[in-house]
Amino acid sequence: MRDVLGWRCKFGVMGPSTNTVVQPDFDMMRPAGVTNHYSRIFTPNANAISNETFRAGAELIGRNTLDAVKSVMTCAPDHLVMGMSAVTFFDGARGADRFVKEVEELSGLRISVGSHACTAALNAHGGVKRIAVLSPYWPAMNTEVARYFGDMGFSVVRDIALQRPSWIAIAETTPAECVAALKKLDGDDVDAIVQVGTNLSMVKLAAMAEMWLGKPVIAINTATYWHALRARGIMDKVEGCGTLLERF
Repeated sequence: MRDVLGWRCKFGVMGPSTNTVVQPDFDMMRPAGVTNHYSRIFTPNANAISNETFRAGAELIGRNTLDAVKSVMTCAPDHLVMGMSAVTFFDGARGADRFVKEVEELSGLRISVGSHACTAALNAHGGVKRIAVLSPYWPAMNTEVARYFGDMGFSVVRDIALQRPSWIAIAETTPAECVAALKKLDGDDVDAIVQVGTNLSMVKLAAMAEMWLGKPVIAINTATYWHALRARGIMDKVEGCGTLLERF
């Protein structure tokens, strides 16, 4: 017997309790027969974030992730999706692999995470070697992101850290602020732009930016949900959310 709504797949999604963007983003990209089931990773709203405090706050979320995994497993999902990106970039490719292994060993399920999903997305486009990165993070975290992509064979030409002052404030970043950052990041020396930070709303904006920049603009929520769908053999194309979901 199959779930009457999630008859194709039930996704168990873990996201920080302060995150208000992942859930509507994932639901927007959800094909018929697929359902998303959220388990919130407890975290206080960290105010006055700095280089020194960002990693500590993100690591707290990482430590609380396994409790969220245990909780969502009670609905018997078919696949797990990580709705928080920073912890999947810590310590480069080895750190990402270590995180995936820990969750998969606990749950017995496969998991899609933002870091590896972005790599898969860039590889799907083909010919991408030089990238620019946009994040709501602080510079010290962007260093971790650049380290990860370097491990995966990409060169981060330049990056922008928007240095949002709290976890909740990430979701308050305006489209105009994101557009200005994309224009600063773009150049002939960049093959693609990657946006990280799952509480930054960029799915629709990234899709539009691809049209006026003429190159891939990967929003991490798009990449992660695309990766999860394809991992389950669900090949539906979703219009309006960028070339990744429309072509690959």
